[in-house]
Amino acid sequence: MPELAEVARIVHFIRTHLVGKTIANVKAQEDALIFGKVGTSAEEFQAKMTGKKVVGAGQQGKYFWMLMSSPPHPVMHFGMTGWMKFKGVENVYYRATASGEKEPWPPKFWKFILEANDGDAKTEAAFVDARRLGRVRLVDCPGENIRKHTPLKENGPDPVSDKSIVTEGWLTAKVRGKKVPIKALLLDQAVISGIGNWMGDEILYHAKIHPEQYSNTLRDEQITELHAAINYVCSTSVDLLGLSDEFPSDWLFHHRWNKGKKSLTSKLPNGDKIEFITVGGRTSAIVPAVQNKTGRVAADVNRDEEVKDEEDEEDEEEDQPRPTPRGRTKKPIKKEESAGADTKPATMSSGRQARTPKTQVVKRESKVNIKEGPEANTDGRKRKAAQGTAAKSESAKKAKTIVEPKEETTPLRRGRSAAAKK
Repeated sequence: MPELAEVARIVHFIRTHLVGKTIANVKAQEDALIFGKVGTSAEEFQAKMTGKKVVGAGQQGKYFWMLMSSPPHPVMHFGMTGWMKFKGVENVYYRATASGEKEPWPPKFWKFILEANDGDAKTEAAFVDARRLGRVRLVDCPGENIRKHTPLKENGPDPVSDKSIVTEGWLTAKVRGKKVPIKALLLDQAVISGIGNWMGDEILYHAKIHPEQYSNTLRDEQITELHAAINYVCSTSVDLLGLSDEFPSDWLFHHRWNKGKKSLTSKLPNGDKIEFITVGGRTSAIVPAVQNKTGRVAADVNRDEEVKDEEDEEDEEEDQPRPTPRGRTKKPIKKEESAGADTKPATMSSGRQARTPKTQVVKRESKVNIKEGPEANTDGRKRKAAQGTAAKSESAKKAKTIVEPKEETTPLRRGRSAAAKK
């Protein structure tokens, strides 16, 4: 994602190639995300920009705008993959074209193209966005009040253009006022505008602060170092218009891109290893030899809470008895009762015998070791013979029960005993 420094480069190109010129023609492609998500349309953008003169440009963090000769003014955000290209001008962000190869025009993924005239000179600029996460809106207000309107008023101060606001005292109040990982605070655009993933890592590396450490645990001297690092990294990268080849050689930026490359290792020229962790859902590059944990960090707290939760769940499971059906007492099952074939089937309350599911019997029998060949036939005959003997024995018991007459008994009246009867 283009961050503070890269957006500063685009503002520089707008001031160089568009400011002072009149927009003679506008082409815009309808996009429900780029335009529609912020309450405008390609048709409206085209109508409001045509014939206007560009009189200025500005930036607040990752947002930038063009000041027109009359309202409304376009306020833009690049999202993840947005960029602005100028015809015939080398202004790359992601990767340069091969040497000698001309970039096609109009460029791929263009959303609007401005054609500006200044006498015989003609300039064309295009807003492109492959993933359509960028935004283009129109803000209807006097140009000098543009930062008092949405979306700029909801964002924090710019660390370069608002240095009078971003003081050490201001930073101390912000840091002490929240209990969040310090990197998450730096990336919060409502707190401070423009700092993204690589800039946040660079700032914390120079400040020698671990990105997971809670902001409210930083010591006074650490906040002083953090303020100095914010000013140094942001000002230097903006002055260089985000041209990374010109960044100081000792910056982490030059050595952080080898993650996942088997043939390359992530380390600094002095041999210090670069490690990668996830903080606030973002991959963070750290140098453990420099960035020590001097206070409680988010990962430690989360890990402690997870262990505590697991222990609490286990204690609850042990303390709570398992529920039993109402009106029934759970009896222990004897081993001999669960033996299998010789057990009597359970009797239901109506006196009928409960059926034993055939599938269950098949499953139990399938657990017996299966033999092949002559031994299997012999075992089969023995099993059938045993079953036949058991069946005959059961039939004999039933016949004996039927033949033998039961002793007649006379029901006793209440209060009398058998001895009194006799």
